[in-house]
Amino acid sequence: MARYIGPKSKIARKFGEPIFGPDKVLSKKNYAPGMHGNNRRRKSSEYGIMLAEKQKAKYTYGVLERQFRNMFEKADSAPGITGEVLLQSLESRLDNIVYRLGIAPTRAAARQLVSHCHIVVDGKVCNVPSRNIKPGQVIGVRERSKSLEVVQNSLAGVNHSKYSWLEWDESAMAGKFMNVPERAEIPENIKEQLIVELYSK
Repeated sequence: MARYIGPKSKIARKFGEPIFGPDKVLSKKNYAPGMHGNNRRRKSSEYGIMLAEKQKAKYTYGVLERQFRNMFEKADSAPGITGEVLLQSLESRLDNIVYRLGIAPTRAAARQLVSHCHIVVDGKVCNVPSRNIKPGQVIGVRERSKSLEVVQNSLAGVNHSKYSWLEWDESAMAGKFMNVPERAEIPENIKEQLIVELYSK
């Protein structure tokens, strides 16, 4: 399974946002990376702005180019507004839902938990981070993995009512995917229309 394993703080500084989670480097150096990053005043082209938005979405959700392109093509052929459908598809990925439920502190950590068979979907172990979760399905921690330190630390103090489309059961250490979130409910700072325009060129 391909994934981005390069420097994360550099990417966060490039976009000026902590897209991989809390970042100490970004908070200290909130300017672009590179020796001229602090002095750069170059204006981006229209294409550059659209490309940057696509890259930001890819890095935020941990999806590589070919997979992202396939998701866009499916969203483009589905009913509804293409950009919104694309974001809803990304939000419905198993690794993203594990992250949203607070089982893992970051999407990368959520992906690892799924890949290492610590997560169950409707009671069955699933090790596919990109699996599309349907409304009504229950995502939980595998019985023998409930005592894992990373899971315990991540769940401590999490506000489980933060996302209206997820319902958390504390005793079962599991959450239900109630419905696909509306665009207004998705907190990510992504201008999806720019991505649609980029792929439409």
